Amino acid sequence: MVKSNNIYHVNTYQRFDVEFIKGNGVYLFDKEGNKFLDFLSGIAVTCLGHNNKELVTAAINQINNLWHVSNLFLSTPQEDLAKKLTEKSGLNKVFFCNSGTEANEAAIKFARKFGNGKSTIITADGGFHGRTMGSLSASAQKKLWEGFYPLAPGFVNVPYNDIEAIKNALDKSTIAVMVEPVQGENGVVIPSDNYLNNIRALCNENNLIMIVDEIQTGFGRTGKLFAYQHNNITPDIVTLAKGIANGLPLGAVLCSDKVAGAITPGSHGSTFGGNPVSVSAANKVIDLITEEILTNVNSMGKLLSEKIAASNIEEIKGIRNTGLMVGIEMSPDIDVKELAQSFLSKKVVVGTAGNNILRLLPPLIIEEKHINIFINTLTKIFNK
Repeated sequence: MVKSNNIYHVNTYQRFDVEFIKGNGVYLFDKEGNKFLDFLSGIAVTCLGHNNKELVTAAINQINNLWHVSNLFLSTPQEDLAKKLTEKSGLNKVFFCNSGTEANEAAIKFARKFGNGKSTIITADGGFHGRTMGSLSASAQKKLWEGFYPLAPGFVNVPYNDIEAIKNALDKSTIAVMVEPVQGENGVVIPSDNYLNNIRALCNENNLIMIVDEIQTGFGRTGKLFAYQHNNITPDIVTLAKGIANGLPLGAVLCSDKVAGAITPGSHGSTFGGNPVSVSAANKVIDLITEEILTNVNSMGKLLSEKIAASNIEEIKGIRNTGLMVGIEMSPDIDVKELAQSFLSKKVVVGTAGNNILRLLPPLIIEEKHINIFINTLTKIFNK
């Protein structure tokens, strides 16, 4: 069963009753030495698996030299990472922070600063952009809002994957459209192929800022380094976190010169953003996500989905996947949280999302043998 927090924690999480103390590759180990296949990756974070020797070396080398000096001074690791991110994204400038919600808060501020009085941002129903007040207000999920009213003003919510709804929501105060290329927390909801292209065209026509939230989809998760690259477009702002440093806290905002030109010293900042240790790990992550890794994401994602479908489990009502971002839609009589617990009891770590979706976010380095372990576990659970 799921275990509540102990007496020292604010009651924000329902934790599973297992403590992991070690990781290696695609596996986690608990205090008793039990081995678990990790098909969640810390919620799309440890994209290259656990205890990757090159990442460990990069972090340790930096930690042995310098932990922190603040953004008042030059930083070669930051410069190196910024260069890599801009070259690979097609954008021009980078702002470093600590997390996804901070990246989205910065994106909101940057768009409004560029707007010079225009402030309304259109977001999509079911979206998830974070839990701080600005990003929470941008996240159009009423269950997240309960108890936190009044929300921050300046957001208009429209149905996801509906370009006409965006057009109808435009008015003279609109400055940006903010979307996820795939809605992760809403249950791996994948839009039509031309959705992002249509948003890009609409933003071009109306001098709007296109903000793409790649917190969960970035860093190879969908088979491209960034999910928007499937559409051959370049947004004005892209927000990043999760997999960027394989588990060390780091977020980033990428933006065009057009947007960056509106930002001046004092407009925004972060004490810990771009910490040298996290950035050093992120530099190595970028180097390690090669075309070979991305090819593996696409082939293993396809294989995983095919094998789930071939299991012919009647309780499975649909499979949603892009790369190694997979949602298994279960029948309404299945409690997916209890299902996740059943997997955990059989030494496989999975997640949940949206409306009765079992969520799989395995490391990008998985092999067919790991997929077979998952499928065998899935079959055993439902045969039982």
